[in-house]
Amino acid sequence: MINLYLNDDQYPNNGINHIRKVARGILFNDKNEICILKIYGEDIFGIRDYYETPGGGVDDNESFEEAVLRELDEEVGVKSHIIAFVGEIEDYYNLIFRKNINRYFICKIDEITRIHHVSEGDSMIKDLLFVPLEEAISLYEKMSDYGVSKLVKQRELPILKEVKRMIDKKIMQIS
Repeated sequence: MINLYLNDDQYPNNGINHIRKVARGILFNDKNEICILKIYGEDIFGIRDYYETPGGGVDDNESFEEAVLRELDEEVGVKSHIIAFVGEIEDYYNLIFRKNINRYFICKIDEITRIHHVSEGDSMIKDLLFVPLEEAISLYEKMSDYGVSKLVKQRELPILKEVKRMIDKKIMQIS
């Protein structure tokens, strides 16, 4: 299990005024490929052009586990179940004065429904890909080491490598 604390060295630190709880899924399909989202757009962070795992904010009175399943339904259009907890990463987005508490779960698709984006952030999802875990790791390794891309990369790459380690060591099965 991973437990990391990451700093934002990309933007000036002017303090934190809120904490956001985030639930993210390493979602496997029946071919044992994982889902990654291609994010592209422009906002306060500048140009966004990177990959990210599906997930989002935990609503009031919602557990991390409930949130990841809801987010996978909204962003990917699937009903799924949780196989394992991978870990927690605390990171910061200095530009928006925010600390994030991210919890990652390995999930498996049970049923395909339909994508029904509900948040403003979902508008930057330009593509939804299912790729082998090793390919996802390679795509993340090639992501920019600058700006918000770096912040996402430093948060998610260790998680993907931990999932690979768990599978390789047979700590868990994706079936």
